[in-house]
Amino acid sequence: MGMGDEVLLVERVPVDAERPEVGVVVVATINRPDKLNALNQTVMSAIKDFCADVERDDKVRCIVFTGAAPAPAPEGKRAKPHAFVAGADISEFQGLGSEEVRPMFSDNGWEAIWRLSLPTIAMVDGFALGGGCEVAVSCDLRVASDRSRFGTPEINLGLIPGGGGTQRLARLIGHGRTMEMVYTGEMIDAQEAHRIGLVNHVTAPEELRDRTMALARSIGSKSSHTLRVAKSTIRAALETSLSDGVQVEADAFANLFDTEDKEIGVNAFLAREPAVWKHR
Repeated sequence: MGMGDEVLLVERVPVDAERPEVGVVVVATINRPDKLNALNQTVMSAIKDFCADVERDDKVRCIVFTGAAPAPAPEGKRAKPHAFVAGADISEFQGLGSEEVRPMFSDNGWEAIWRLSLPTIAMVDGFALGGGCEVAVSCDLRVASDRSRFGTPEINLGLIPGGGGTQRLARLIGHGRTMEMVYTGEMIDAQEAHRIGLVNHVTAPEELRDRTMALARSIGSKSSHTLRVAKSTIRAALETSLSDGVQVEADAFANLFDTEDKEIGVNAFLAREPAVWKHR
């Protein structure tokens, strides 16, 4: 996609510049900086279409979601703050009833991100509030700048999170901390988000992209087939009992012994050479 007025910008970055056959990291940038990258139905539709496209693309190894940086401030004006996604576009909520809202929230961008089979990373610089916090927790990993803020302020609108926030946050940071975030609507800073396990890494803003892309390239250098199996197996821990989950893991582990990548990985390890994966 190009720049222009598109609400989702897509960039393809080689995992290994010297070995293009390894594949790409795809960076998807939500591009409404004048609205602090707030989610509206146009953005949601673009996210769903994007997720369908990358799922079909066998060159993709890892997906990074981020928000566009604000434009420089006009002379004499204050610059807009940085935002990952500052929330939903509240102007779209006015006057709506349950019958209009239910379809919008039952088939949405958060679930499209969550259902992606390959690893996903949220690269957060600035506000990740409401629906934006839900985009971040729909991803597998989160890397944030130290000026980032996270929150679920829906309670202040007489609402609760509606994009999976109550469920995914509770599984990520525990029900007690989730209840406090949802009940109060107050923001937490990046350091606190890291302390409670909401964020994997915190960096200075100028180091955020390099740190995120290094992580994405590291992940992208692994067998994409094995990554998909790992993701689905870890997800089983969120959906099943411990005993059922251990059985899912055992079955997945055993099945990998029938793959070419297992032989490639084991032989490369024993030969002390880098693995060149068959399943990309």
